[in-house]
Amino acid sequence: MTGDGVEMMPFHNIFNEWYAAQTSKKIRAVWQSKADNGKRVSSSAPFGYRKDPNDKEKWLIDEPAAEVVHKIYALCLAGRGPSQIARQLEKEKILVPSAYYESIGRSHAQKVPANPYCWDQKTVVGILENRQYTGCAVNFKTTTVSYKVHKTIYKPVEEHQIIPNMQEPIVSEEQWLRVQELRKHRRRPTATGRTSLFSGLVYCLDCGAKLHFCAAKSLKRNQEFWRYSNYKDGRETCQIHYIRDVVLENLVFEAISGLADFVKCHETVFLYMLAKKTNAMRQKEHKKLQQTVEQDTNRIAEIDRLIEKVFEQNASGILSDERFSKLLQSYEKEQKALTQDVSDSQKTLQEAKQKVTDLRLLLRTLRAMTDIAELTPTLVNSLIERIEVHNNDKASGHCYVKVVIYFTAVGMINIPTEQEILVMMKEIRENPQDFRFVA
Repeated sequence: MTGDGVEMMPFHNIFNEWYAAQTSKKIRAVWQSKADNGKRVSSSAPFGYRKDPNDKEKWLIDEPAAEVVHKIYALCLAGRGPSQIARQLEKEKILVPSAYYESIGRSHAQKVPANPYCWDQKTVVGILENRQYTGCAVNFKTTTVSYKVHKTIYKPVEEHQIIPNMQEPIVSEEQWLRVQELRKHRRRPTATGRTSLFSGLVYCLDCGAKLHFCAAKSLKRNQEFWRYSNYKDGRETCQIHYIRDVVLENLVFEAISGLADFVKCHETVFLYMLAKKTNAMRQKEHKKLQQTVEQDTNRIAEIDRLIEKVFEQNASGILSDERFSKLLQSYEKEQKALTQDVSDSQKTLQEAKQKVTDLRLLLRTLRAMTDIAELTPTLVNSLIERIEVHNNDKASGHCYVKVVIYFTAVGMINIPTEQEILVMMKEIRENPQDFRFVA
């Protein structure tokens, strides 16, 4: 290139860069507009869904793939980790998503592995963490560095936009949340490959440390036991807290059976007990807190506009530097305090919502229980949040172990006597408006 072409090249480069930046800005604006209008931003349906041929914005359940998603969640609730689930799917010769798409002629951008049944644990994790299976849309999970650098950046969960009821759910909200909670607790098998129903759930009542499940080839099933986790390392900062696994299983079985019978016969009394025990947030207080969050959020946005305005006034000479500095400090101080208040309030609201969701799962599971002959991993993981074991009470001349069982959403529950039930039923009849629950 010679002459005018060479001289104009810098201007062409500037124009091309400006054009790319403007195009990127317009695309982001389109995405934001779609999200603001309650539409999903994602252009692809996850494994388990397919696009409606008549409406590309609508997702339909892809039954064969949805069955696999159901299976993955069921295995997780049964105590399996992602790698164990992946091996189970491979053993049962279930096609990986890309191979499944290939088999039905659906276009996809994924590479089909040499072994079409070889599931990657990352794929399993992606399915377990995908909230869209509850029927919602999740927008703005990722972004890029800039229009120049296309590296994907995963945004924090609190910045995601959740739009409920966008498609038919494959798993319930309660199941999804319980799976997320279970995945926080790592569950490792012993050297023998055996695990307990309660792996990841058993703690020391005194110091809060996890108890260690002990199994060996030399031990029979009824000899496997739990003990204080630091004992095996010789760090005896607490007592041993020994209890056999079969004993713990019997205690938990009795507790679950007793609670299930109580809820079936006296569900209203059970909910009334929760109101008295937890002082649950009343609907009026909940609404007031939501309004406060909305008002504070609007004020934060307003302060942003005020800060921008004082910068402009200072730059144009309308506002002195001294006055500008004082106003800026005042606005930033107020905004920081409001941001912290909004964060705390949102956390309180989320915890209240989580309690209601967990309570629904607990009640649904207890209502569905008939005469159970034994505990299953799914039952334990759906109902039990934590088990605390005290040390043997030998000092008092007894040889029993105190065990405290915390149920999902409700914590520790003591089943009332018949006389106590009659008293509470009378209180409910006299003040029914005080004890309303969404469950």
